Amino acid sequence: MSQVKIFWDPQGVELNALGDNEYLRTTDGDTPFVSMSIRMLSIDAPEVHYPGTQKPSKQDANLKQLADWIQQGKAPIQDGLAEYLQPKLVTGNAGTLQENQGTQATAEFTKLISEKLTRPDGTTRRVFLRTANQPFDQNGRLLAYVAPNYSDAERAKLSRKERATFNLLLVDSGWAATLPIYPSIPSYPDLVMLQEAGKDALDKKRGAWAEPLTLTGYEFRMCVKLFAVTDKLMRGEKLSSAQKSGWVERYCVDMTTREIYYPQDYYRVAPYNRIFVWSADVGDAVAKMNLVPG
Repeated sequence: MSQVKIFWDPQGVELNALGDNEYLRTTDGDTPFVSMSIRMLSIDAPEVHYPGTQKPSKQDANLKQLADWIQQGKAPIQDGLAEYLQPKLVTGNAGTLQENQGTQATAEFTKLISEKLTRPDGTTRRVFLRTANQPFDQNGRLLAYVAPNYSDAERAKLSRKERATFNLLLVDSGWAATLPIYPSIPSYPDLVMLQEAGKDALDKKRGAWAEPLTLTGYEFRMCVKLFAVTDKLMRGEKLSSAQKSGWVERYCVDMTTREIYYPQDYYRVAPYNRIFVWSADVGDAVAKMNLVPG
């Protein structure tokens, strides 16, 4: 008899819910609680581990080499994006900076958890999760907004901003960049708050934005992939056009102008105004958001 799986995915992806999760407790005969990894929606903090379990600092030499290849015109990158990224890579410590910022972002999140989940009487609040329409990412992590679970009485006294999600609070602290990805976009009021928090953090140089050579988490991952592609080319490997360009895949929308840009033109949009769209979703996004070419 074939194995029965609780969660089935037509792409054949095993979800985190089927992976190695810690059993926590049972409340009744059909309600077990298990641990589950969560990917917080619409934000991206600096990496502590990437790629895989490696430390980002291990990429210092690779990213410095990538900067040299970009300068020499040997990397498959367009001129505008090359000019934007090269100064951030040539320092020789881009990976170390990413790792240090990731550690500080983790500390900030830990502090926010302690502050927001502790009631005035010292007891601990639960957390409230709101998942996306597509509940799991390609790594099997639950996609969600995470917030303190305030009581009805507490919520009645708090403004929308005062009962903010941890997602928004991390952006406001400067330790996470905004990263809304279509179609999992916040409601209009929440999107406005996310954009305003991102702009304020950048303008006031809070958190990671205090360092002008900061790579956002998604830029760091992108550059690690670009190094791998360029390294193959430098070794004489023949790559297809798709392989050469696969290191950057998402289109970028400016939420203030409705303009949509090709993946390598994302830098033309202010970080806090970016909405990203996977290539498979571009047609749907253009129609539903009434987008125009950038």
